[in-house]
Amino acid sequence: MCGIVAYKGPKNCYPILIDGLHRLEYRGYDSAGIACLSDDKITVTKRSGKVIQLERGLKVNGKYENCNGSGIAHTRWATHGKPNQINAHPHKDDSGNIVLVHNGIIENYDPIKKFLKSKKIKFKSETDTEVLVQLIGYFFNKGKLNFEQSVRAALQRVDGAYGIVVLNKKEPDVMIAARKGSPLVLGIKDNEFFIGSDVSPIIKHTQQIIYLEDSQMAIMKGEEYKITSIDKDVSLPKKVEKIDFKIDDYDKGKFKYFMHKEIHEQIYTIRNTITGRAKKDRVYLNGLMEYWTQIKEADKIFITACGTSWHAGLIGKNLIERFAEVPVHVEYASEFRYNKTLVDNKSVVIAISQSGETADTLAAIKKANEYGAITVGVCNVAGSSVARETNCGIFTRCGHEVGVASTKAFTAQISVLYLLALKLADSNDTINRSSMKAHLDFDDSINKIKLILKKENEIRKVALKYKNAKDFLYLGRGLNFPVALEGALKLKEISYIHAEGYPAAEMKHGPIALVDKDMPNLFIVPKDKTYDKIISNIEEIKSRNGKIIILTDSRDKILKSLANDLILIPKTNHYMFCQLATIVLQLFAYYIAVGKKLNVDQPRNLAKSVTVE
Repeated sequence: MCGIVAYKGPKNCYPILIDGLHRLEYRGYDSAGIACLSDDKITVTKRSGKVIQLERGLKVNGKYENCNGSGIAHTRWATHGKPNQINAHPHKDDSGNIVLVHNGIIENYDPIKKFLKSKKIKFKSETDTEVLVQLIGYFFNKGKLNFEQSVRAALQRVDGAYGIVVLNKKEPDVMIAARKGSPLVLGIKDNEFFIGSDVSPIIKHTQQIIYLEDSQMAIMKGEEYKITSIDKDVSLPKKVEKIDFKIDDYDKGKFKYFMHKEIHEQIYTIRNTITGRAKKDRVYLNGLMEYWTQIKEADKIFITACGTSWHAGLIGKNLIERFAEVPVHVEYASEFRYNKTLVDNKSVVIAISQSGETADTLAAIKKANEYGAITVGVCNVAGSSVARETNCGIFTRCGHEVGVASTKAFTAQISVLYLLALKLADSNDTINRSSMKAHLDFDDSINKIKLILKKENEIRKVALKYKNAKDFLYLGRGLNFPVALEGALKLKEISYIHAEGYPAAEMKHGPIALVDKDMPNLFIVPKDKTYDKIISNIEEIKSRNGKIIILTDSRDKILKSLANDLILIPKTNHYMFCQLATIVLQLFAYYIAVGKKLNVDQPRNLAKSVTVE
């Protein structure tokens, strides 16, 4: 959700903040705003809409041409209050002294707002965020607490999740950042400080960063800084790390959209995920070795995740059960934490999150830890909350993903789960050496991704035929049922066409009632043991005049006769088929959305990282 960027140092903060907002816009694009503290004066500008609207307004009035000093900025994904200019961040307190940006939700905002109103404090917006800045102002303006003490006093009285950065013109040399349940990263360089919701606005300025932990504050005063607890003023160790992302991850290069670039990057990201972990007939997952005995001896394995990562979890379940012969339960993280569960100290809970900051997934991890389970993180960001909260984990190594609709992160997650399934199978003696070697021979299969990408114009032509469809069914079996779910999700996310994924045989139990001559039905049909059954399912749709799109690795004449459109992919093993099919469906959704002239990187109402519950 929402993107925060801040700068404290001797330079003009405006270009740093605007560039940072553009890099963070994938986190939310309902509105944007910027505040600069210079010459003991706070200047705030806000606009509804995207960052470009804010930038244009600033260039017209020239407010920030010489803003040497501290600055904060924000791009919003609305939770409380309409996405308009008034509700945009930054927000000021009633005195106009204090200004704040916030990512998260203040759950007890209503009673605090009523209390502040009783003190004659006037509110200007509908947001929960304004309650927090007004509360800080209330404590500070009483004159008994300094700025740092006022922030701490306010934070001790709010419930919910937050990442905040605050400035105060009465103490212009101080900037304060704090987090609880919402990520913040502090970048350090000589006499400069950079703050971001993630590393994207920081990476071009410094590689030295600190990932703030939950319930921590960073106080930057002059050229010095300290890390303290929100609960009490006690200095904490400064854990400085080096960023491992590359600046190229944040540039589109020759591509119009990040999503298109990231689809193409899968040739390299899948290989990068596997490199060093698959050698001949062995799997090496060093990040799990400290807990491997408990993992392989677990009575139960749970996988928990949200959205696209949940679909990866379903594939992981299929792979682990198939190779390791261990039962696996897959649950939405948002349900896991509230359901009565069978998790105990003999369980393993695998939590999957691209960002490593998904609020529901973090809550599920905390619940699993309370039950004494071994928790395993599968995420893409070293230093993320998931990486810190789990006992052990595997990084997907796919680089920063900017497109809101996940692509390369999904296939990297599947690759990690595939390796984990094979590692468990090896430990359980449910796979022989020759089979293991065959499954770990990735080179030919990865090269076939290149063949898919060379055929993307064919996929584009098929996609454009269906850009005006109102509804879609995606149908597959086995490993390809989750692929169908993911394909349908991609279409919904970026084209706004209603789409549903189903096991092919389940189509008869309800969805077939929707079928008519205008409704496309996309079948995923590998030449495997389910082939004949899926042919029957296609016939059932065909007999009701439904349009048939078939994605297959078979040149069977029967398929050609049944299909309105046929998309062929190269022959490969069963696992890699689902990877290739996924990439085709990503391109299919992409070209439908582009054909409808939609912004595929910033689909409406969505944000990349969901850091609120």
